[in-house]
Amino acid sequence: MLKTVLMVIHVLVSLFLIAVILLQKGKSAGISGVIAGGAETFFGKNKARTMEGTLERLTTIGAAVFIILSMVLTLLMAK
Repeated sequence: MLKTVLMVIHVLVSLFLIAVILLQKGKSAGISGVIAGGAETFFGKNKARTMEGTLERLTTIGAAVFIILSMVLTLLMAK
């Protein structure tokens, strides 16, 4: 019973991670990043308040939960 519940949560966390990662912008700005580099300093200070900062934080939390659940499920399956 516990294994089934954890597997369902694991699948939901995986789908959540996929969605959050797909919503993020790419890090490579190309040549436009070189030209508009000065504007990044202002937004860098308030990055945590932006949608990008929130998505990065959610990705980190989701990845940590995914890794922990993977280890727990591995231990439970070994028994």
